[in-house]
Amino acid sequence: MSITSHVDLAGLQRISEAVGTTLKQMREYAQPGMTTQEVDEYGGRLLAALGAKSAPRLTYGFPGWTCISVNNEVAHGIPSASKVLHEGDLINIDVSAELDGYWADNGGSFVLGTDIHQHQPLVDASRQILRTALSRIRGGVRIADIGGLIEGEARKAGYRVIKNLVGHGIGRSLHEEPKEIPCYYDRYNLKRFKKNSVVAVETFISTRATIAHQLSDGWTLATKDGSFVAQHEHTIVITDGKPIILTEANSIWE
Repeated sequence: MSITSHVDLAGLQRISEAVGTTLKQMREYAQPGMTTQEVDEYGGRLLAALGAKSAPRLTYGFPGWTCISVNNEVAHGIPSASKVLHEGDLINIDVSAELDGYWADNGGSFVLGTDIHQHQPLVDASRQILRTALSRIRGGVRIADIGGLIEGEARKAGYRVIKNLVGHGIGRSLHEEPKEIPCYYDRYNLKRFKKNSVVAVETFISTRATIAHQLSDGWTLATKDGSFVAQHEHTIVITDGKPIILTEANSIWE
C-alpha cells in the first residue's frame, strides 16, 4: 500500500508495534523443554491482548497463531505439542497480524540458550545483512539491486541465500505489490521501490542450500541437505532517505 495520510501511518505503527512486541516477548519466553505449541499459544495470547488477529490464520487458515521453525526448517513451521525445544536450537519465529484494517509482518532467527552448535555466526550475518539492505532502500532503487546486495553480502560472509522465499508488499493485506522482494539479483525484476509504500523485507541466509522444500504437512519449508537458514524481517515505509522501520519493537538487532 501507499501511505496517503497520518491515519494510515498511525494504523501501521499500531499493528507493527503489536507484532514487533509479540515477537520480542516470544523470543524471551522460549526455553529448552518447552514445545513450539506452548510458545505459539503464548504469542497468540499476546496478539489477542493487543487486539490483533493472526495474519496466517486469517489469510490462509494456518494451524497456529505464528510460524515457528526449528533447525533445518526454514519457514512456515507449524507449532506442535510434540516438538520440544532444546538448548542450542536454531529457532525462527515469524509474527504477522492485522489490526483495524492494517497489516504488518516481522520475523527473526535466534539461538536458544547456549550456542553449542555454532549457529550464532549465521544469525549475526542475517541480522547484519538485513540492516545493510534496509540502509540502501529508498524510493527509486531497483528491487533487483537490493536482492543482489543481499546475495553479495551473504557470499562475502561465506553463506548463500534461499531463492524461493521472498519479501513482499504489505499494508492493507498480508501480501501486496511488489509481490516479490528476493534475496538475490533477478535481472528480470525491473520494479523499483516506491516512496511512501510499505514493504516487508526479509533475509534468508543459508549455510549451503538455495531452495527450501515443502514438507508433507503442506506448510513447513525445510532444507533437504541439512543446511541451516537464518531469517530476519522488518516492515518498513520507504522514503527519499532511510526507511521508517515500523517493527523496530522486535529488537532483532540487539
